[in-house]
Amino acid sequence: MDGVRRIRHEEQPLNAVATDQLRLLDVQALDSQVDQLEHRRRGLPVHARIQQLSQRLTELRDLIVGAQTEESDIAREQTKAESDVDQVTARAARDQQLLDSGRVGSARDLESLQHEIGSLNRRQAALEDIVLEIMERREAVQQRLAEFVEERDKLTDELADAEKERDAAVADIDRQVDAAATDRAATVQELPADLLTLYEKLRAQHDGVGAAALRRRQCEGCRLELNSIELSRIRQASPDEVLRCEECRRILIRTADSGL
Repeated sequence: MDGVRRIRHEEQPLNAVATDQLRLLDVQALDSQVDQLEHRRRGLPVHARIQQLSQRLTELRDLIVGAQTEESDIAREQTKAESDVDQVTARAARDQQLLDSGRVGSARDLESLQHEIGSLNRRQAALEDIVLEIMERREAVQQRLAEFVEERDKLTDELADAEKERDAAVADIDRQVDAAATDRAATVQELPADLLTLYEKLRAQHDGVGAAALRRRQCEGCRLELNSIELSRIRQASPDEVLRCEECRRILIRTADSGL
């Protein structure tokens, strides 16, 4: 089984511990391996990258819609301004044509027509300045819109790559989890139901660790060293007796290097 150190039962003293309990350590190692793999799956750095890219793409979609709306509004404003210029230009052209035709008889009418042409020319110049200002604003919005679209397309590609990276990493972790689950299923078949039930209950209560080895007089569950009285009690216990750590209450399993 990958990543799991299976205890070699033949290394244990015959009177030290029951084989079932040694197998339980194998189950615990597999369960811990799966927990670590699932923690790694949840904590893959690419998840944060995907979230960051997705958030920015959402912002860009809103910015693009806003810029498109603004550009459309300015386009209508430009069309109206250009229409105003065309109207004034046409009016000035008609007046100029009338002036040039010589059909204006009186000096007063002639002066009035010349004054109107001058006013129309000034009005046309002012309107053309307005059109120019609108065009500049529209160009700025179009430039901003193009930048948003370019960034969106770039980040869309980056997001696709990040998702592929995530999927590959998750698939690899899932394969390891499946392998560990297969080994676990085979191992638990050899365990007594009551021992397995107790283990599952304790595992749920103690952060995924229901059974711990006793090595060098220390419980590997809570990492506390047992006192001499407790060690004496364990030394005298039957190999089949299911022992519990007095501190963390996990199943305590004797090993070749328990220090007994």
